[in-house]
Amino acid sequence: MMMAAPVLGLGLALAGAMPAMADHAMGSYAATLNQINNSGASGEVWIDVEGSTATVTLNASGLAETFNGAAYPHVQHIHVGAQGVCPGTEVDANGDGIISTTEGAGSYGGIGTTLSVGGADKSPNAGVDVTVAPSGSTITYKETFELNQETQDSLANGTAVVVVHGLDPATQPAGATAPSDLVPELPLAATSPALCGTLAMQPAGHADTGVAPVGSTTGGVENGMLALGGVLGAAALGGAFVLGRRSTATR
Repeated sequence: MMMAAPVLGLGLALAGAMPAMADHAMGSYAATLNQINNSGASGEVWIDVEGSTATVTLNASGLAETFNGAAYPHVQHIHVGAQGVCPGTEVDANGDGIISTTEGAGSYGGIGTTLSVGGADKSPNAGVDVTVAPSGSTITYKETFELNQETQDSLANGTAVVVVHGLDPATQPAGATAPSDLVPELPLAATSPALCGTLAMQPAGHADTGVAPVGSTTGGVENGMLALGGVLGAAALGGAFVLGRRSTATR
C-alpha cells in the first residue's frame, strides 16, 4: 500500500540536446566524493565506459546509519546538465545552514542515471526509489549497465556529478529538522545531499578497484524501506521528487 506524497517539480532545465556520437564517452572516469552539509561521510567513485556500457563502482562510508531505528536508504545518482560542480555554502539561499537538493541542483543538475542496486532500473524515472537504494552507513557498490545518451554526453563534456543523498538530522543545524522543501512530511535532512564529486576522465589503464559486487552492500534495502518507505523520485528534465510509503518488498 502506498501513501503518495506531494510531487514537486524541480524545474531543472538540462543542457541543450547534443547530437549522438558513438562511443564519444568511452574511457575511465573517477571522482572523490566529498561531504556536503558536514555529513561526515567520504567516498570514491569510478566509471569505466566501453561503447555505451558502463561499470560503476562506488565506495562510501560515514553516512547516516539509521532513520527511525532502521537502516537508512541513501539514493545515489549521476547528475547531469548543469555546471558540473558540487555546491558550496553560497547556494544556501535561505540561510538555514543546509544545502537542500533544490538549492544544489543549479550546480550539479538533474538526474541522468540512477545508481540503483540489484540490476534495477537506472533511469531518472526510477531515480530515487528507496527500495533499490543502498542503505546503512557504508556503501560498497558495483554494477554494469547501458548508459543513456544524456549521461554519456555529460561525461564527455565534463559536467557529470555523482551525488549521494540522506543526512542524519541529529548531526545537522536546527534547520535540518524543518519540513523538507521537496516532501514536507520528512525532515529537510532526509532529502538533502550528503556526498558529491565531479567525474573527471582518467588516464588509460585505469586499475581495477577491487570493490565487491553490489550484493555486499552494507545495510538492508528492506529495512531501509521501513524507515523512509516507498518511492522518492526526481526526474532530470521537468523532474520531480515523490516520497511515499509502501510495504516491505523482497528482492
